[in-house]
Amino acid sequence: MNALDKFFENLGSSIKKGPFKIVYPMVDAMHTLFISPGHATSTGPHVRDNIDMKRFMGTVIVALLPVIFLAMYNVGLQAGATTTFAAFLIGLKALLPVIIVVYAVGLGWEMIFAHVRGHVINEGFLVTGILLPLILPPTIPLWQVAVGTTFGVIIGKEVFGGTGMNLLNPALTARAFLFFTYPGNISGDSVWVAIDGFTGATPLAVAASASGSAVDALSSAGFAFQDMFLGFIPGSMGETSTLAILFGAFVLVATGVGSWRIMLATIFGAYGMATIISLLSGDQTSGMLSLPAHYHMVMGGFMFGAIFMTTDPVSAAGTNTGKWIYGILIGVMAILIRTFNPAYPEGMMLAILFGNVFSPLIDHFVIQANIKRRLNYAK
Repeated sequence: MNALDKFFENLGSSIKKGPFKIVYPMVDAMHTLFISPGHATSTGPHVRDNIDMKRFMGTVIVALLPVIFLAMYNVGLQAGATTTFAAFLIGLKALLPVIIVVYAVGLGWEMIFAHVRGHVINEGFLVTGILLPLILPPTIPLWQVAVGTTFGVIIGKEVFGGTGMNLLNPALTARAFLFFTYPGNISGDSVWVAIDGFTGATPLAVAASASGSAVDALSSAGFAFQDMFLGFIPGSMGETSTLAILFGAFVLVATGVGSWRIMLATIFGAYGMATIISLLSGDQTSGMLSLPAHYHMVMGGFMFGAIFMTTDPVSAAGTNTGKWIYGILIGVMAILIRTFNPAYPEGMMLAILFGNVFSPLIDHFVIQANIKRRLNYAK
C-alpha cells in the first residue's frame, strides 16, 4: 500500500505542474479511491465520524450489487437465453458498455469542472455512474447515454456548484432528459427486444392500456405477481427485481446510509393513495384505476426509486419530520401520475424530481415550526 500511495503522489505532483494538469483531478480521485487520504479539513465545522464520502458511496454500491446481478440475468433471460451463464453473459454485454460510457463521460465533465474551479473530484459520481445505467433500458443507444449523462452532470449538478450542492438527483435528471428528448428509445413496446426481434409491452404498459381489469390483463400477458416481485419481466435494467432492491434497502438501513423514514413514507404514501383510488373507482373501472395497491409496489421503477433515489442525502429533505412529508409526497404523486396520465404510466421519476424541488421548502417550514414551538415554551 505504501508503494501504491507513493506512486500516486509522484504521479500527481508531476502532472500537476506539467502540460497535462487538467487531468490532475482525475489522478487525485483515483488516489483517494484506492488509498485513504492523508489530509484533513483545515476549517470547521469538524464532524468526527467513521465514514467519509468515499465509504458512504461505497456502501451504496455494495447495496446495489444484488440489483446489478439480477439486472444482468434478467436482461439475458428476456433476450431468450436458455442457460444461466448465457443469460449473465448477454446481460453483461448490455449493461457494461452503458456503465463504461456513463463513467467516461461523467467523470470527464467532472474533471473539467474540477480543473476550472481548482478543486478535486468528489466521489459523488461514483454512485450516480451506476444508478443511471440501472434506470435505462438495455437497448438504448450509447450516444444517447453520453448525451443524457452530459445533461445530468452539467444541468443536474455542476450548475448548482457540484457534489453536495445539487437541487435535483443527477441520475434522474439525465433520465428525464432522455425520456422527453428521445422517448422512442426509452419507452414503448419497441424498447424491449426479445427472441428474433419479438417485442412485448412492460407490465405498466399492459396495465395502462387494459380495457378491463388490469390484473386480468397482466395475467393474460404472462405477468404473474411473483414474477414481477422477483424481477423476471421486461423493464429498465435495474428496476425489475423488487426482491433484490429490498436486499439493498436492508444494507442501506443497517449501515445508516439510507433513511428508513423516507423509504417507509414513500411506500406508505403510494400504497395509501393507490388504495383510495382503487376503492373510489369501483368494480367497473379499467386500466390503472383498477390496479390493486400491492401491484403498484412491484411494477415499474417505484421500488427502485423509493429505496435508492428518494434517499439521496443531497436532494432529499434533511429534517426527520421533513423526511416523512417528502416521502409521502413522492409516493402520492407517483400514483396520481400513473393512474391519471395515460401518456406516462410510470410516474416515479417525475414524482421524485417534484419532491427534490420542494424538499428545501419542506425543511424550511419544519424548522420554522420547530423554532416557533420552542419560542412558545420559552415564554
